[in-house]
Amino acid sequence: MYFSRVLLDTNRRSTIIALASLNKLHGAIEMAFPGPRQHKIWRIDVLGGKTYLLILSQSKPELSSLFKQFGPEGESATWETKDYDPLLQRITQGSCWHFRLVANPTLSQARNNDGERKRGKVMGHITTAYQEKWLLDRAEKHGFLLNNEEFRVVKNGWLHFRKGNDKYFVSILSATYDGILTVSDVELFRETLVNGLGRGKAYGQGMLTIAKPAAW
Repeated sequence: MYFSRVLLDTNRRSTIIALASLNKLHGAIEMAFPGPRQHKIWRIDVLGGKTYLLILSQSKPELSSLFKQFGPEGESATWETKDYDPLLQRITQGSCWHFRLVANPTLSQARNNDGERKRGKVMGHITTAYQEKWLLDRAEKHGFLLNNEEFRVVKNGWLHFRKGNDKYFVSILSATYDGILTVSDVELFRETLVNGLGRGKAYGQGMLTIAKPAAW
């Protein structure tokens, strides 16, 4: 696995359009991986006052074209790609990590139709309390434990954009979680890091990143 980080210029018109139309950014990311389609997850993050595109992928991407579209103009290439496997190997049972997760917390409202229970419409959790509960309910199934007092939702809001040649209008509720977690199942947790958590992965949702608390 490879972890890539690309600096974005949020003053460029092309970047502004891409951040407002995540399907366009998704398409640009796909172009960075020529050949058969492969699994990848990504998100937009702000670190040290700068905006980055983070990508976790099975193969090493070709990021020069993407940087030319969305990176700072007139600067040398500002991106990096690292082998992700050493971090995966450092994960041990009971280890604690500072984490950040951008996810799409949803619920499915079941409906009864003539006595038959059917899966209902998928909807976003709109309150912070439910968004936190959404993650608490899924933590152990994904290989980690959370303490109520050691994580929080630091940002949330709706993402609106059109999909498929502007034919379909899409709305995704996005929540950013930040805090401390404890690994309860090493293999499950590694799978969560690689595969992401929740819906909306094609549009920058689901990526969980970790760092040792002292290094955050």
